[in-house]
Amino acid sequence: MARAMIDPTQRFSERAADYVLGRPSYPPEAIDALFEGFGDPLQLRVADLGAGTGISSRLLAERAGLTVAIEPNAAMRASAQPFPRLEWRDARAEATGLPDASLDLVTAFQAFHWFDAARALPEIERILRPGGRAALLYNERDERDPFTAAYGELVRAYATDESEARRADARITFLAHSGWKRVRFASYPNAQRLDRASLFARAGSTSYLPHEGGAGRRLREELAALFERFARDGFVTMTMQCSVTLAETR
Repeated sequence: MARAMIDPTQRFSERAADYVLGRPSYPPEAIDALFEGFGDPLQLRVADLGAGTGISSRLLAERAGLTVAIEPNAAMRASAQPFPRLEWRDARAEATGLPDASLDLVTAFQAFHWFDAARALPEIERILRPGGRAALLYNERDERDPFTAAYGELVRAYATDESEARRADARITFLAHSGWKRVRFASYPNAQRLDRASLFARAGSTSYLPHEGGAGRRLREELAALFERFARDGFVTMTMQCSVTLAETR
């Protein structure tokens, strides 16, 4: 199967509605880790890079004094709901337009592997104050669970590019950045309860799974069979581990 790459800022333009319905949230413990040691969160300024429709940005804005959601995709921004202390900016992780040393925390949820790391990492370092913090968060399938493992098999069978491998490579690149004083890692259990529609939306929101044509039809047929096999009382549960990588600036 051909593994073609497209402009990462446009990958999700036709998938925004599925993104809203099908993407999981993040466990409270993972958000706690982002703010640990900072004191009063309402005094903090935060930027969320590759914010999508704002799933992660809203979690940050619930605690921080100001959160700036950076998202270059117009369809994703248009799908976001207004939220207190949350501002949206049409910009990229590589060029946020934010002032030097203006932020306490910069995050990328499920997004860093789409960035040009050679440009994004210096930009993150530029906008963070000394002693600030950068963080990567990823929900990764925990395939010790039978349903989650079966879903993972479908993903690998129908994937149109190497996006999942890119995530691991991106984390290594982030860890190797010379601007960090200290790097820490933690992982927290997470789960997503899905009915039939939200399971289909979860797959539909994934940019490297087929959406149309014969492959898209076959994937939906296999998803329907998977749901019928594992559903209990109209729901299945995707089990995940939320990985959190934290880096402190010099």
